[in-house]
Amino acid sequence: MNPRIAPEKRAYQEYMINRLTEEKKLILMVDLGLGKTFCTLSAIDNLMFDKYETEKVLVISTLRIVNIVWPKEMKKWTTLKEFRYSIITGTAKQRMKAIEEDADIYLINRENTKWLIDYFIKLKKWPFDYLVLDESTSFKNSRSQRFRAIRKVAPLTNRVVELTGTPSPNGLMDLWAQIYLLDKGERLGRTIGEYRDRYFNPGQRNRTVIFNYVLKHGAEQAIYDKISDITISLKAKDHIKMPARIDNIIDIVMPPRIKALYETMERDYILTLDEGEITAMSAAVVSNKLLQMANGAVYDENRKVIHIHDLKLEALDEIVETNEGKPIFVIYTYIHDKLRLQEHFSYLNPREINTEQDETDWNNGKIPMVIAHPQSVGHGLNLQEGGCIAVWFGMTNNLEHYLQTNGRLERPGQEDTVVINHLVVKGTEDVRAFQRIRSKNRVQESLLAAVKSRIREIKSRYPPPAI
Repeated sequence: MNPRIAPEKRAYQEYMINRLTEEKKLILMVDLGLGKTFCTLSAIDNLMFDKYETEKVLVISTLRIVNIVWPKEMKKWTTLKEFRYSIITGTAKQRMKAIEEDADIYLINRENTKWLIDYFIKLKKWPFDYLVLDESTSFKNSRSQRFRAIRKVAPLTNRVVELTGTPSPNGLMDLWAQIYLLDKGERLGRTIGEYRDRYFNPGQRNRTVIFNYVLKHGAEQAIYDKISDITISLKAKDHIKMPARIDNIIDIVMPPRIKALYETMERDYILTLDEGEITAMSAAVVSNKLLQMANGAVYDENRKVIHIHDLKLEALDEIVETNEGKPIFVIYTYIHDKLRLQEHFSYLNPREINTEQDETDWNNGKIPMVIAHPQSVGHGLNLQEGGCIAVWFGMTNNLEHYLQTNGRLERPGQEDTVVINHLVVKGTEDVRAFQRIRSKNRVQESLLAAVKSRIREIKSRYPPPAI
């Protein structure tokens, strides 16, 4: 790839770069396509080569992002200095070799976070003065090993930056851990319990077991006010031209025989068929089984796939036929979904996006159908040049997966109207999953709107540097 001179920075990018340069703790809640990575690298460039305030940077993200996205961005622009970078992945021997490399930026996948931090704790040193938590919702669970590991070294790090497009995919409870890693509990409380007691009331419960929490009156705005000073929130639609989008719900009706099987499982938590027995021990397990049944197949106790129906495959047939010749981006949930899709649409030679070449082939129109799982395509892919039609074959309960996956097509550079099709079987768990996604999204939109940065304020507080 030949390096390119970066285009003239937009006002919102100047704002991000200036704040990232001047402030030491920030969370960027910024939409896809606005240049979070580029702006972060530009600020590091300023701090490392102009101000001499930063020496070693650690970036933590998904395996694909550290292997492909950050290196690709560093090579793309001549305006960025020749960063020396080292990727800490692979076997223990390979990781050790990468640590010993003399580099400016070190990149590691989040699964190896604890290993890296334990290594330096044993040496009684922490060499990084700038920490980037890319896709910071990976650290939203305060009980996880990776959160606890970062909590040990964040106070030792001069600058900590968090990047995310979906800061609260499951509600505002997700915010505490992310903000704590920036301010050690100054804004939202020193413990998750303190945060919960201050801003939430118990919701659904069964005696001593509390299933969820609901915000107290006025708590939502109070949380937004507390974190606004260390938050940058930018929506793409406010600053750049975004492609038009159509959300299409394709209702599917189960025939009486299939509906009776579904309702038996829903009611009794057990379904006996000639092919095998399907059982569930809890409401959560049965919800998962019902989602599978709505898709057309379900695992039994021995992980054997039991076929239920082909209703969604037939609905997808119609979408393919209606959009003849246009690439289709299909999102699946379960492995048995993928296998049935691959078999049913074998004449289209469907592919997954696993490599940079796959990404290039899709964008060059060489793949008529992509079959993708949200966890594999949710981050770091630019697929807007290859197609504009997405189909959610199976619904997800995960808002982050939903938004990030749609954002692969619905992003700057997409020239066509993006059509997001949802195959929803009426009267099933599909409907409830879709409703949950919409409800979670309203909470997140409220958060982003409440702390959204205004460009007028930006220009007055952080004017672009003089030429």
